[in-house]
Amino acid sequence: MIVVTAPTGRIGHQVVDALLDGGRQVRVIARDPARLTPRAREGAEIVQGSHSDPQVLAEAFKGADSVLWLVPPNPVADDIQEHYLGFTRPACEAIRAQGVRRVVGVSSLGRAHGSGAGQLSAAFAMDEMIESTGAGYRSLAMPFFMENLLHQAEALVTRGVLSLPVAADRPLALVATRDIAATAARLLADDSWSGQDTVPVIGPDALSPHGMAQVLSEVLERPVRFEEPDREAYRATMTRYGMSEAWAQGLFDMADAQDNGVYDTEWRALTTPAPTAFREWCREVLIPAARATAA
Repeated sequence: MIVVTAPTGRIGHQVVDALLDGGRQVRVIARDPARLTPRAREGAEIVQGSHSDPQVLAEAFKGADSVLWLVPPNPVADDIQEHYLGFTRPACEAIRAQGVRRVVGVSSLGRAHGSGAGQLSAAFAMDEMIESTGAGYRSLAMPFFMENLLHQAEALVTRGVLSLPVAADRPLALVATRDIAATAARLLADDSWSGQDTVPVIGPDALSPHGMAQVLSEVLERPVRFEEPDREAYRATMTRYGMSEAWAQGLFDMADAQDNGVYDTEWRALTTPAPTAFREWCREVLIPAARATAA
């Protein structure tokens, strides 16, 4: 039995589909089962509740061989690290109690950076906590998700502006969530591995934000320029819409870490990139989303 947490998210739902396509037994933890895809509702065993709940985890992990562990973001959290570890502590207790053999975690590149990298540092602390259980662990180490741009689809179409709080000319490592999901599904379905290791998942591009804007211009067939936002105005906008000061500061700390090369060591050592290029992702994912926004 394979357990998938966060099965309605961008990564989780793709993992569930891939595992079901491969004929695997899948159990999901879902706060709201109505949000699951029809395929998941029909093909997976469902445990209703939050995967921060010890009782839910004990039920879900019973008899499980492998678990996909993903801490969902919480932009209103006042303590980023405690948000991550508050989810992960009961999971570690359930891993030990139920004898889970393998865990695949959704984390980040740059673990050697340690503290001071916002949400990335919280993910690194999560890795350490899971490893302390002694279970086999594969930390999926990712850079910037291409899907983070989906919330800018309207601005890209109507204003031709790409905005990120990072340096305009520094290459930013990227990855598509479908490549993360494919890697996770492969590891979850493989019962031959043990021990603890990091698995980088990085796309084939080396684009700066200016380079990303150029690709977007070509794919969208309209001029797109990159604008680095004023941080205080950006912070004010995020907190006005409900984001906590701590989460907003974490995003800036993460952006500073990216500008200071948090991903670079593992990126340079990569020999086999993930398959999805930024241009391909724009054509197949961003453009349909942008058209839906404009409709």
